Amino acid sequence: MADFGPVLKEWRRTRRMSQMDLALSAGVSARHLSFLETGRARPSRGMVLRLCDELSVPNAGRNQLLTAAGMAPAYASRSPDAEDLKPLKEAVAWMLDNHAPYPAMALNRHWQLEAMNGPAAMMLSTSGLRLGDSLIEALVSNEALRGALDNLEEVERHTLARLRTELTHFGRDPVIERAVEALQARVSRDDAVLPAVIPARYRIGDQLLSFFSTIAQFGTTGDLAMSELKVELMFPADDATRLALTGGV
Repeated sequence: MADFGPVLKEWRRTRRMSQMDLALSAGVSARHLSFLETGRARPSRGMVLRLCDELSVPNAGRNQLLTAAGMAPAYASRSPDAEDLKPLKEAVAWMLDNHAPYPAMALNRHWQLEAMNGPAAMMLSTSGLRLGDSLIEALVSNEALRGALDNLEEVERHTLARLRTELTHFGRDPVIERAVEALQARVSRDDAVLPAVIPARYRIGDQLLSFFSTIAQFGTTGDLAMSELKVELMFPADDATRLALTGGV
């Protein structure tokens, strides 16, 4: 119980809401919300979930607030082989396989490679990356990958922006925070207007392949890990890349 108030306060500050703003949106008095944050009042399960809704707290954060209030978590982390995860796993495999000949991969919350299709495996293998490796760690310290990126600084800047957005969504996370700190030390400030397509340009042998990405996530799942999984689908950013991957088709 003693931990619920500080955790709630941290989420409120992460969302940049005042006590009054949160109280009004949740339909409670500012006094009661203050008592919840100081530990003078005990929240019900319904109140915890209502505050989570108003603060747009992700599943892991909801579990954190519920357990801090002495209640059972709402979301489970199932075994990867659990039978009820089979449709979700099959959906990920279908997206990856059917995206070929373009690269596609599935990443967990910390950007570790959970799965990838053949084109992605071939492209990343030139930098020594395999399943289980972290793309953000590689971007910071894998010299083979850094050397293969023709527009490294642009990719670093874009990745830093993505990580900051994820921190705002997921809340405090030491792994993401370390990556943000490392990238901040490398990235120079650039206030220029961003182009419509922000590609990552990989130099592989004598070829320069340029890609932009779209990210898919499961909108309705009660499994903690699957709710955080990102399926990144890479598309050619120019005709030369498209022709190189499709064989001119």
